Amino acid sequence: MNASKEIATMDTAVETDRIARNIVINAPRERVWAALANAETFGQWFGADLSGQTFAAGQRTRGPITIPGCEHMAFDVVIERIEAPHLMSYRWHPYPKDASVDYSLETPTLVVFKLADADGNATVLTVEESGFDNVPPHRRLEAFRANNNGWNFQLERIARYVTAV
Repeated sequence: MNASKEIATMDTAVETDRIARNIVINAPRERVWAALANAETFGQWFGADLSGQTFAAGQRTRGPITIPGCEHMAFDVVIERIEAPHLMSYRWHPYPKDASVDYSLETPTLVVFKLADADGNATVLTVEESGFDNVPPHRRLEAFRANNNGWNFQLERIARYVTAV
C-alpha cells in the first residue's frame, strides 16, 4: 500500500450518530418513488405488513415485520415529510428487538430518503438515519450496528423490487 492510501485510511472518521447509504437503481424516479411513498408497497419490499395503511405527514404507520426471524418486531414510524417525488422522512425507534421494552420512552431516530435522477433513466436513492447518539447507551451500539447492516439489506431489497416490476 502506498503512503497516500495509508494516510487516507488513517484519516477516516467513524460516524456514530448517522448512517448514510445510497444506491443507483436502474429504474425511473417515478417508479422508485411509488415503491417508497406508498405504505403498502413500501411494506412489500421492506418486509412489513402495512396492508390498508397510507403514509401522510404527521401520521403513524405500524405493522408487523414479515422478515423471517424478525416477526416479533414491529415496523412503527411517524411520517415527518413527504415531498413528491424526491424526499420522504420518518421517525422510528431503531432495532426494537425486545417486545417487552417500551421504546416510546426513547428519542427516535430520523430516517430520510432522497431521490435524484441518474444517467440512463436511473435513480439515485439515498437513505440517511441520524440520532443514534440519543439512543440509550445500553443499546446504542447494537442498534447502530443492526441498522448499519440493515440499510444495505433494505436498499438491495428496494432495488430488486423496483426493477422486477
